[in-house]
Formats: sequence, structure tokens, C-alpha cells
Amino acid sequence: MTVYSLYVFDRTGTCLYYTEWNRKKHSDIARDEEFKLMYGMIYSIKSFVNRISPTDLKDGFLNFKTNRYKLNFYETASGMKFIMTTDLTVGNIRDVLHQIYSNIYLEYVVRNPLCELGQPISSELFHTKLDEYVRGLPIFPTRIS
Repeated sequence: MTVYSLYVFDRTGTCLYYTEWNRKKHSDIARDEEFKLMYGMIYSIKSFVNRISPTDLKDGFLNFKTNRYKLNFYETASGMKFIMTTDLTVGNIRDVLHQIYSNIYLEYVVRNPLCELGQPISSELFHTKLDEYVRGLPIFPTRIS
């Protein structure tokens, strides 16, 4: 399993955290523009999936694949959105994203009195624990960035 990047958005579309591991191609657009495009794409896909579904969806949109990567999506009840891009061989990693939320984000951001909710995540401990967790996933190659 190769992980390329992770985005964390709040319910209003603000990118609170971004990191990458094996992303070789860097976008020509600015980071803020990339975050807006990513959030807009997720918002549109979720809306489209819900609109065309023949029944009410419990989970709705979970992932999609291109010919180069797979985008995996997890949304919490509070509206936090965790988006991880991986290689195409990765199966359903909803549990991985849930673990990042429940064991790393909640522990090292929400319960950290030095972190302001709704502000970009600058906690080095969060970054370290996240990096350790992702590197501990099966068949994770070395970091490129």
C-alpha cells in the first residue's frame, strides 16, 4: 500500500492539515487553490452521489479511482473530512481513516489545550503520531518529500 497524501478539512471547507509521503508530481497551482479544488470536488461528488442514489445512503461516497491514484474519503458526524490518496491496489481503507480520526486527531488535536479547533493543525506530536501510523501500514515505502 502506498499512501500519497492526506487532507483534513473542517465542516466549512477549511483545510486544517495537509501532508504528503510519496507524491512525486507537485501541482503548478498554489496550495490554497489546490485545497479549494479538492474540497469543491468532494462536495460536488457527495452531492451527486446522494442525488442519484435510489435509496437513502448510510455512508454515501467512499472513494473513487483514476488511472493513477485512488482517493479515499471519510466524514465524521461533526463534518470533519479526511481524504487520503493512495495507489490503485489499496482496498477499502475506511477503517484506516477512522483510526486516524479517533486515535490520532481526537487524541492529539481535540484533547490538546494548545490546539485551537478550527485553526490549522500545527501540533508536532500530531504530525509525528500520524506519520508513525501511516508508515506502520502494510508495505509502506520510504517518504519522498
